[in-house]
Amino acid sequence: MPDWSYHPLKEVLLDKVSARVGREFIHQSMSTVAKVPGGRSFIGFLGHMNPPHQLQKDIFQTRFSTSVGLSGVIDPKLSGLRAFQELGFGFVEIGPIVINEPHEQKEPLRENRQILFANQPEKVPLKLVIQKLTLLNIRIPVLAKIDAQVNSQELISVVQHLTPFVAGFIGTSEQLHFIDQDLARPFYVSFTAEEFNENILDELVVRSCFAGVVLTAPRQIADNYWLETANANESLVKIVKQAKEVNPELNIITSGGVETPNEAYRLVEAGSDLVMLTSGYVRAGPGLPKRINERILFEERPLQKPRWAWSLLFGLSILMGGLIALYFALTSIILPYDESFIGLTKEEILLVNPRILAFMSHDRMALAGTMISAGILYIQLARHGIKLGMHWAKVTFHSAAIIGFLGILLFIGYGYFDWLHGLFWLILLPIYFFSFKEGKRVTSSPFSSHGENNTAWRIGLYGQLLFIILGFSILVGGIVISTIGVSAVFVSTDISFLCMSPEMLDSISSKLIPVIAHDRAGFGSALVSVGLLVLMLSLWGFRQGESWVWNTLAIGALPAFAAGIGTHFYIGYTNFLHLLPVYFLVVLYLVGLGLSYGFLKSKK
Repeated sequence: MPDWSYHPLKEVLLDKVSARVGREFIHQSMSTVAKVPGGRSFIGFLGHMNPPHQLQKDIFQTRFSTSVGLSGVIDPKLSGLRAFQELGFGFVEIGPIVINEPHEQKEPLRENRQILFANQPEKVPLKLVIQKLTLLNIRIPVLAKIDAQVNSQELISVVQHLTPFVAGFIGTSEQLHFIDQDLARPFYVSFTAEEFNENILDELVVRSCFAGVVLTAPRQIADNYWLETANANESLVKIVKQAKEVNPELNIITSGGVETPNEAYRLVEAGSDLVMLTSGYVRAGPGLPKRINERILFEERPLQKPRWAWSLLFGLSILMGGLIALYFALTSIILPYDESFIGLTKEEILLVNPRILAFMSHDRMALAGTMISAGILYIQLARHGIKLGMHWAKVTFHSAAIIGFLGILLFIGYGYFDWLHGLFWLILLPIYFFSFKEGKRVTSSPFSSHGENNTAWRIGLYGQLLFIILGFSILVGGIVISTIGVSAVFVSTDISFLCMSPEMLDSISSKLIPVIAHDRAGFGSALVSVGLLVLMLSLWGFRQGESWVWNTLAIGALPAFAAGIGTHFYIGYTNFLHLLPVYFLVVLYLVGLGLSYGFLKSKK
């Protein structure tokens, strides 16, 4: 559930149902996806959310992949636990944990787009916690928050049962005094921002099992419910700084007070070791931990400068190949070896039916435009992504390139091997080999200075969504066209334009349809590559001020659209239903550019 899908769904559905129903729908949906084979990889593909390795930290012999975690108030039923580890979190809190579930629990409310939590929060029974942690393969640390009303005997039982599963416990200062022996796991004492002061630390630090404090953001109470105050982040930052000045070695976890990447960064900069998200996560969306990680990494971004010349040359080669193909599509259309294979000259085909060559021209021109667009996208990824060491750009580049190379198998899928395509493939192969080899050093994670949930970002999410739909649509279109190219070859509108059935074409020359089919399959293969490029660029490249992404999408799509539409009007093949998918893609393209302009073209 990335932000570009979460926020539209939130507007349409989630804000219309109760807070609990919306919460469980989101959490169970994500967990269901994560549960199926390949589900975790699919979530990773959508968001590329794994925390950068530079953000790893060790606290009490526990490795946290990032300092960003999720508070237990967001998932009291533990229904989303399986999916959270795929969203860029370094840890999760569960609880408050009790021995037996209370008969009555107050659910959160939604009021004026704010989430109100009950003063007596939803509690998690120990049996459910053990069941979930036993069945689920949780690969990030878990902190268990013990309910404040758990007595000494119950506390010992909770600790004994959960020690094998969790990285630490969170409880009250009174519960800390219940413990008269060393624990195998660190114990953090929880305080609200209003009740914490430096004097409290004097009586805590002498306890051997004391690990640090959890500072909860200031709250505003209203009718047995609470929400964070407007200045929650500012208050937390101030308290963290004061606590660190008194005891620089004190481990501090903050809970709440974060709705934007900048607010999380201010807490980390002030000295907070771990930061837990609460209601701000609901308002900002599931992409918030990833955005926070990128914001923190921005301050210590690595200056990696890998080689990228071969990748640039590969893109230039694709671009030149497209221009050459366009020249032939506009002039001779078929080459001497095509004539030799068909057994008919260009003039003889024209005498039979002039529309045959026109139809072949339109496939070859569409292929040429798609190759030119692909070349532009490859060049831009090399210049602005691979050059800076961005791992996501390398994955995008090589995924599309490998699919493009495999497309040569489609050229011969209907019995015809185009020698010019084969020669081009052989020339490209060594260039791509060196491009792939130089890409092994491209390992950096993305970083961003974008720290606010401003209007440009929210509007840009809708633009990103449209470009993702655009890339996916092109990908599906390429698969469909490739499949048609190696099977039926023609659709009904093609037959109407040619005024000839496949049997009639076959009677002219049994090798005419294979030549047409190989162009169609090749065009479909090129579309698949371009679809992957647009899709992955849209999924992983949208960040504030990345104007090159906007420029790439704006300029890169023009040749494909111009050739795709222009060639049909050039030969008179203007059937509306046949061109409707292209018109749909153009609308996505234009509206997507408009919606994403303010976000991508803004200053970093």
